[in-house]
Amino acid sequence: MDRVSPSRRSEMMRRVHSKDTEVELRVRKFIYSLGFRYRLHAKDLPGSPDIVFRRSKKVIFVHGCFWHAHGCKKGQLPKSKLDFWQPKLQTNVERDVRVIRELKLAGWRVLVIWQCEVGDLSALRSKIEAFLL
Repeated sequence: MDRVSPSRRSEMMRRVHSKDTEVELRVRKFIYSLGFRYRLHAKDLPGSPDIVFRRSKKVIFVHGCFWHAHGCKKGQLPKSKLDFWQPKLQTNVERDVRVIRELKLAGWRVLVIWQCEVGDLSALRSKIEAFLL
C-alpha cells in the first residue's frame, strides 16, 4: 500500500527528470570549480553521457542510486509494486552495462558517479581527479 495519494505520487514522479538533476548539477559545478571544462549529454555517444571530455575521450555518468539499482541505502527497492519496479530497474542496470561496454569498445574511458557519493566532497574530488588527470 502506498503511503501517499495517487495524485501526490503522480506529482512526485512528474518532478523526476533524466537530465540536469540536482545531483548532476552539483557534480558539474564541482568539476567546473576544479578547472575542468566539458560538454553535456552527447547524443552521438551511446547512452548520451552526462558529462563528456571529447579531447581525452572520457565520459562521466551521474547515476541516481534508486533508478540505477545501486544497492546502497538510497537505492533500495520500494516495498510495494515489486512486479513493476524489479523489471524496470533491472532493465536500467542491463542498459547501463551495455552502454558502458559500447563506449569502452569505442575507445572511451567511463566513470560512474553515484548519488550517494556526492556528499563526501574530498572523496569525490579524489575520484574525479584520478579519472581526469
